[in-house]
Amino acid sequence: MSDLIQLGAVNERPKAPRPEELELKFSQTAVDQLEALKTHYPNDKACILPCLWIAQREYDGYLSSNAIAEVAHRLSRSYAEIEGVATFYSMYNTAHSVGKHMIEVCTCLTCHMCGAYRIGDYLKEKLGVDFGETTPDGLFTLHEVECLNACDRAPLLQVGDQYHGPVDHAYVDNLLAELKTQESTVTKLADEIVKVHLQDGHK
Repeated sequence: MSDLIQLGAVNERPKAPRPEELELKFSQTAVDQLEALKTHYPNDKACILPCLWIAQREYDGYLSSNAIAEVAHRLSRSYAEIEGVATFYSMYNTAHSVGKHMIEVCTCLTCHMCGAYRIGDYLKEKLGVDFGETTPDGLFTLHEVECLNACDRAPLLQVGDQYHGPVDHAYVDNLLAELKTQESTVTKLADEIVKVHLQDGHK
């Protein structure tokens, strides 16, 4: 078996829960927000993206099979359709459960030339994880990402809705210490995006 096929097997998505196994986890606030969002669009299908952001917030930053199924249920769409949309966009966390804070290291050309991989290696050493992994305490997930479009601040990190750069080892130390005292920046980002969608309907 080729390495490519073996790698693909690791990333297989979990199967959809049976209808009788579906556990609805949306809070009343989430349900109310979804109903408000539905009035902004011509049909429920057009509401898939904002509903996925609600789900990402409600499911602690991870679109599990149950989260996908709940979105499908609440929008009367198929599981396959919702999963196809969620896995197409990289900002939805579908590959694995993530920590309270997702640290994204830009390694495109400018950041690479300015030491992004040295920063990435330092973060791996400090956190004890590789790219794509989460610390055992569930606090941090480390990701390598494509261009974050802020080359003037290279090397650059993104945490939630905040850019950090240019960064060095001391900056990383201070950032990690600060993040340990904060609420989840992953769910905060999802919540802020939901609020933007809600505002757009009133313009």
